[in-house]
Amino acid sequence: MLALLGLAVPVVAYLAARRLANVTIVQATAATCGSAVLGGAAVLLARRGFRNIERTLGRLGGENAARVGRLLGVLALCIGLSAGIALAVYAVLNVIG
Repeated sequence: MLALLGLAVPVVAYLAARRLANVTIVQATAATCGSAVLGGAAVLLARRGFRNIERTLGRLGGENAARVGRLLGVLALCIGLSAGIALAVYAVLNVIG
C-alpha cells in the first residue's frame, strides 16, 4: 500500500502543478521527494514480510505480495531519489547563475 502511494505522489503533484495556478513545478518536484520515504518504508515492510515467511517455513504465504511490494517500493524509492537529485541540480544552477 505504501509503495502504491509512493508511486501516486508524483502523478498527483504533477497534476496539481498543471491545474492549480499557485503550485509550481518546483514545488511538485519537492513533493515527489516524499516518494523516497514511502518507497523505503515499503522495502522495509517487504523485508519484514519475507522474514516472517521464512520463519514460518512458507506456511504463512504472501511471498508474491512481498515481492510486488518490494519491486514497487524500489520504483518509488528511485523516483523520489531522482526528484531529489533534480532539485539539487536546479538549486546549484540557480546559485551559479
